[in-house]
This record gives sequence, C-alpha cells and structure tokens, in this order.
Amino acid sequence: MPLSSEKHQELEKFAKEIRFNLLETLNHLGFGHYGGSLSIVETLAVLYGEVMPMVPEKHANKDRDYFILSKGHAGPALYSTLYLKGFFGKDFLHSLNQNGTKLPSHPDRNLTPGVDMTTGSLGQGMSVATGVAYSQQMEKKGFYTYTIVGDGELNEGQAWEAAQFAAHRKLSNLIVFVDDNKKQLDGSTCEISNPQDFVAKFKAFGFESFRVDGSDMAAIYQAIEDCKLSESDKPKCIVLDTIKGQGVEELESMASNHHIRPDAAMKEMLDAIAKRLGQELEVVK
Repeated sequence: MPLSSEKHQELEKFAKEIRFNLLETLNHLGFGHYGGSLSIVETLAVLYGEVMPMVPEKHANKDRDYFILSKGHAGPALYSTLYLKGFFGKDFLHSLNQNGTKLPSHPDRNLTPGVDMTTGSLGQGMSVATGVAYSQQMEKKGFYTYTIVGDGELNEGQAWEAAQFAAHRKLSNLIVFVDDNKKQLDGSTCEISNPQDFVAKFKAFGFESFRVDGSDMAAIYQAIEDCKLSESDKPKCIVLDTIKGQGVEELESMASNHHIRPDAAMKEMLDAIAKRLGQELEVVK
C-alpha cells in the first residue's frame, strides 16, 4: 500500500529534522562526514519513521527488525535519527567525537544506545547483517535485517563474499541498500574503481535488485514493500540513486564533500544552512 499523504508529510518533516540535527551536530564539532551522512537521510526517515518505527523500549527486545549502518562514517545521520526517536538527549548528541564521548564518529553498539552493530571498517557491516539475517531465518520469526552500504565501500571483496553467502542461503529477509552517491573519499567511484551497474551486479550474485530515487521517500517505502511482498526467496538489494550532500544545495555542488574541515567562510555558510533549516521547521510546526 502506498504512503498516505498524511504519512508522507510526516516523513518529510522527520527527514528535515534529521538533516537539521545532523548539520547542527557536525557544525558544533567543527568538522566531519557531511556528504555521505546527508545522502542517507531520506532512507533513515523511512526506516525509522514507518518501516521499523524504533523506540528504546522496542529496541530492548531481541525479537524485532535490525538495522546495520555498514558505511559507519555516516554515523552522524544515524545519531540524529536516534536522538529524534528518544534514545538520548541533545547534549549527548552534541558530544559527538569529543573526549570521553559515548558517541564516537563511527557507531559503537557498546557505547551508543540504539546502535545494533559497531561499524566503520568498510565491508564488515554487510557481512554482519548477513549473519543476523541468517539467524533470523533459522529462528523463523519473520523479522528483517536492513543494512546501508556505500558505493565506495563495495570496493571491498568482503561485501561480495557476504552477498554470495546471502544468495546461497536464500536470505529473503535481508534488504541491502546501496547508497549510490557516486563519490568516495578520494574522488568519484567511476574514477577510483568503476563499479559498473550495481543493479546488474547484485542480480548476478543472486539478489532481487532494482534502483530507486534515493531522495523520494514514497519510492523508497514502496521499494521496501515490494521486497516484502515478493514471493522470491532471494535476498533483496535496493540501489539508492543519491547525491553526496543530498538536500543541501551548497554541499551537493561541492567537488569534494566526503569529509569537510571548514575554513571560517565555509563554517559561516554551514551555520547559515542549519539556521535556515531550523527556521523552516519552525514554520512547519
């Protein structure tokens, strides 16, 4: 069933809140992974706002859906989402990467409430997600495992070993999102190591696979619903057509926006962007 107009508006607001708090937090720190955090905001809004609406009480239960952010450098996006879902307060959120923090730059399940898996070593999150999905399959409880992997991250051979295992074990409860924002640390994915067609590659590895607009929450939601309604026993892959820095025009147009350590002029610009988003949210209220 498609998203209702009311639910779509609710998710639009949720995504804007995630984006605002993400920017505010990184601006407070003074540097960080802006680009790849922003490109997954809409997907997180759909997952945590509708598909697996997580709250601390539900997270404490073992029998539930799981989410693993394999591209761990996008942790600020997940942290902002967890903050909005009530896992911790604003002071905790703004302790990102500070001395003694329980909010490191990459997710740590032993430190941060709401995090299902410690990630950051690229490629490993997809392997763990496959293991979690396999466990769910064996227990036959009908839950799903979702994971977001980066397009640059898929340079790692370990990710494809996991894909091969998932297909062999017919893990239809595994849904992999590829954040295809076309850039990685050192440049574009095409110039670093051309990934070719992710949809075709995952199909070749035994997945049901298709591409959606990663800024369109209705399309993301429908893609997830289609995965769940599929009668195929294959694992699923949703390739998200995104832009690094998504939702912030000034950052989308930057040639290098993977990790930003802004000078004074850029810091002023980033603060102004966060202020603008905050004002837009006030209007929505």
